[in-house]
Amino acid sequence: MRGGTRDLRGSDACAPGSPVDRQFPTRWSAAAAIALLAVAATVLLFVTVDPRMPHTGLLTGGVDLDVYRDGARRAMAGLPLYTEPVIHGLLYTYTPFSTLTFVPVELLPHGIDKYLWMGFNLVLLAGIVALCWRMLGYRVTGRVVGLSALLAVASVFLEPVRTTLYFGQVNLVLMLLVLWDTSRGAESRLRGVGVGIAAGIKLTPAYFVLYYLALRQWRAAAVSAVTVLATVAVSWVALPTDSRQYWTATFFDSTRIADDAHAANQSLRGALARILGEPAPTWLWLLLAALVVAVSMWVVVRLHRRGEALLAVTLAGFTAAVVSPFSWSHHWVWFVPLLVWLVHRALTNGWWWLGVLALFGAVGSWSHRFPDDRVVVGLYLFPADRVPWDVLVNLYLVAYAVILVGAAVVRSPHDRTPGPALAGGAGEPDARLVWPASRVSEPAHQAVGMSSSHSGATSSARSSSATTGDGNQFGRPPSRVT
Repeated sequence: MRGGTRDLRGSDACAPGSPVDRQFPTRWSAAAAIALLAVAATVLLFVTVDPRMPHTGLLTGGVDLDVYRDGARRAMAGLPLYTEPVIHGLLYTYTPFSTLTFVPVELLPHGIDKYLWMGFNLVLLAGIVALCWRMLGYRVTGRVVGLSALLAVASVFLEPVRTTLYFGQVNLVLMLLVLWDTSRGAESRLRGVGVGIAAGIKLTPAYFVLYYLALRQWRAAAVSAVTVLATVAVSWVALPTDSRQYWTATFFDSTRIADDAHAANQSLRGALARILGEPAPTWLWLLLAALVVAVSMWVVVRLHRRGEALLAVTLAGFTAAVVSPFSWSHHWVWFVPLLVWLVHRALTNGWWWLGVLALFGAVGSWSHRFPDDRVVVGLYLFPADRVPWDVLVNLYLVAYAVILVGAAVVRSPHDRTPGPALAGGAGEPDARLVWPASRVSEPAHQAVGMSSSHSGATSSARSSSATTGDGNQFGRPPSRVT
């Protein structure tokens, strides 16, 4: 809006299509704080674990990338995907459509493929951070791009991000697709396509169809669903035998992943299995999952009404990981947009930096070396004699509970009245509700702009000893985390 007015809910965050176009603070302290965070995180990343350490170092992984490549190779060669192990003796658990999208990955030169893929993911990470700033209403200037790169470097120390890079996972690609999709204006005809493609590759992003339904964005929900069906149809034409096998048998076989109680299964079902000491009854898991979905969606709608679009979609991303039957720790890359949101708050209220530090303290890539030189990365894998194991092993679920409660009570710093109802049921700000603005620039660009229920690679072997999130045995959970 013009003439010295601004949208009520746009005072703190930018919903898709909102006229807010916030300038990033020019004071040196903001940039210095982000730069210091990046430097500290980088030092910790290389000090905690030698990047060349076998089976654990950041530069010695790439197992899931190998599976992506082998899946694409098998699809192109007409070899079966699901009835026999693929490379490294692992089982392929992605959709048939995923192999079609992984064909470019298969073309990467051997030997340096994992480094090229890691570099590509780091660029995506910086793009994700910049997109998050745009969803918050900031104009994407050179300064914002530079600081986005620094914040992306800092976020590599977050365990889900480090593990994603270590395994060569596709989580950042999926999150970018979802963020791009949900950041588009409600009138965009492409809104829903990104979610549909992401769900066509991995299944959990399909949760965002429910997100669109909760916001009464019917067209986006329909486009998402149609896009998912299109990915199924395309893969069925290209890979009929594998598609039939996947959708009639593999899709229903959860034993291909790992035991529910695996420590790296940071989902509600995994937590229940660890607490009960045995797999949770299906009715109990479904009941609690439905309750989590209902409460979280109520919070998501409330956030969206207040213009907190980024926090709303981030909470939905976390919830998708919680209610998924099996969520490896690296599926929790949604801590990255949460980090951006916390830094955004810290720019106007320094106390929020404590939230940033708490985030890194809880989900950072902290390592522990066992007496036999086994190394684990991530607090949830630390031994029980150091901290209460029942709490720590379910760390991401505990963090989710804190985030959910915090999101339920969060208010925009300038919000004086409760947020109005969704305009036209689309979750867009009501232009009639405005108030004088003292610091907003004229409206400019509308915000534009991605986990998963199954991992791409899972071990076909089962044992009582386990591999950590970085492929190291540490005791209680079973095989390799992928």
